[in-house]
Amino acid sequence: MRTARLRGRMRLSELFPADDVIVGFQPTDKWDAIKRLVDHLVARGRLPAEKSQAIFEAVCTRERSMSTGMEQGVAIPHASVDGVEGVLAAMGLVSDPAGMAFDAIDGRPTRVVVLLVIPRAQKLLHIRTLADIARVLSKDSVRDHLVSAKSSQEAWDVLHEGDAARR
Repeated sequence: MRTARLRGRMRLSELFPADDVIVGFQPTDKWDAIKRLVDHLVARGRLPAEKSQAIFEAVCTRERSMSTGMEQGVAIPHASVDGVEGVLAAMGLVSDPAGMAFDAIDGRPTRVVVLLVIPRAQKLLHIRTLADIARVLSKDSVRDHLVSAKSSQEAWDVLHEGDAARR
């Protein structure tokens, strides 16, 4: 599992490698965004293909129960599932400056979509991971730099700097 702690908190830059931050993300809607992020994890060998449909359905079920569109252009679709060893994550940075609809609680469009798949048995990790992502992505400067990044590495560097700024 790719996790590290900083004063008991998850370091987002270690939650996923730079290759799992997708710049130029162009989903047609939130369901397509979730599917593309799950497929990305499969393509990168981080999620077994035989588990992808079940995980996609678990995330969609969670999303239908209550939207994970947060405030300030951030969505964190997620699910707790059986059969994964550690946290799996991927981030899509929506390339359209108008963003995409994600039924966000503030009604604004989404530009940053973070998919989280967390082992069902690790509820505390689930809550902490969501909180840590929200904490870093609540900063205007981090979000602004993420959506203007030209490469996955540049976006990952923004996350790394956002982590460091929490000290």
